[in-house]
Amino acid sequence: MSEIEERLAHLIRAVDDLSEVVARQDREIEHLRGQVAWLVRREADRAREGEGGIVFGEERPPHY
Repeated sequence: MSEIEERLAHLIRAVDDLSEVVARQDREIEHLRGQVAWLVRREADRAREGEGGIVFGEERPPHY
């Protein structure tokens, strides 16, 4: 009986650890989704304003 209890305790700990990992990953995914949505909105705004090409930050490409 004690062997079963020990194995059960290990399984419960493993499930708790995995649950924490899944919860952390869910928070990270939601954060990344927010960043992607922001980037998509920013690029859509640029497209509406007629800005073309990829510009990082406020940099101008070297040919300007």
